Amino acid sequence: MMKNILFIFGTRPEAIKLAPLIQVFKQSTFFTTKVCVTAQHREILDQVLDFFDIKADYDLDLMTPNQSLLQLMARAMVKLEPIFDAFQPDLVFVQGDTTSVLVGSLVTFYKRTRIAHVEAGLRSFDLAAPFPEEMNRLLTARLAHYHFAPTPKALTNLLQEGIENNVFMVGNTVIDALQMAVKVVDQQSDHFRQYFTGIDFSKRVILVTCHRRESFGQPFLNICKALLKIADSFPEVEIVYPVHPNPNIKNIANTELLRLNIHLIEPLEYPHLIWLMSQAHLILTDSGGIQEEAPALGKPVLVLRSVTERTEGISAGTAQLVGTDSNHIFEATQELLNDEQFYEQMANAVNPYGDGTTSTQILDCLIREMACGEGRLDGVLKVSEGK
Repeated sequence: MMKNILFIFGTRPEAIKLAPLIQVFKQSTFFTTKVCVTAQHREILDQVLDFFDIKADYDLDLMTPNQSLLQLMARAMVKLEPIFDAFQPDLVFVQGDTTSVLVGSLVTFYKRTRIAHVEAGLRSFDLAAPFPEEMNRLLTARLAHYHFAPTPKALTNLLQEGIENNVFMVGNTVIDALQMAVKVVDQQSDHFRQYFTGIDFSKRVILVTCHRRESFGQPFLNICKALLKIADSFPEVEIVYPVHPNPNIKNIANTELLRLNIHLIEPLEYPHLIWLMSQAHLILTDSGGIQEEAPALGKPVLVLRSVTERTEGISAGTAQLVGTDSNHIFEATQELLNDEQFYEQMANAVNPYGDGTTSTQILDCLIREMACGEGRLDGVLKVSEGK
């Protein structure tokens, strides 16, 4: 008997990481799969849906100017209820730590339906950073039935919190998505190079992304100060910064970052970002996804945050945590630009986030669950390493 699977998400990172999983579930004969987007990131979400050819069965279209998290939560919960009543999902997938994840999990729990949490077990152990994502993760872990952890560290975090059943270490779907995207992007390299007119790719390119809420204010001013010092000290380097549209970032960047070798560009569609990452010499970012993707492309990462829930990259040597202190950022960048041996060490470190088989592992886990539970998705499985 086929089971109804519902995917709920609303932001670009969620869409990227769920795209390969949606694809394998759509291809499976065991499940009827539907997609619900909350769409608080309307335009950049739609770009990813188009690229991966994902059609939303339900679109809550929740994006409104300057809405608060409470308003977003309330509107999402009200709009999700009739979808549950109509589709009657047997299992709901959520991914990561966004508001979509928490509201999707709450509604699923209230509807007495099982929750599968993709990228479970990430922890910064600081409720203020990232805010409110760290609490979203903790609450979702208590509500979820299936926990798909990306790394041994994430699995250990769950076990230490007393979450022992239905825990699987499967890698991160972001690597699945990256491998899908690279195949497409590589075939259109000339197109992408022409898109980035004005940037000299014969020089070393530093890609910068910065958008997180905890960076607003003085931390972001410190980051700008570091970028200016890098630009002045290394005039032969090209710094490329796709600026997030949030006025807390955009207004300051456009005022402060005035150098000939700093290129402030519009936010990038996913394939353009992947191509630019592949061309970069190194990456400065506060993005969680890029911390996972860049090592798969052999790019050292400097993390512009005081804490990160992706400590595996730090331990593996693919990334350094440099915070938002301008001197620390400059010194770490300077070392990577001047010390070829150190650069090669970071660039060639083993990516700890998976091998591109995460989506099929998750599908296989749930097919086994159905087999063990005679078609139910409510059995109890012990901790497993997926394959």
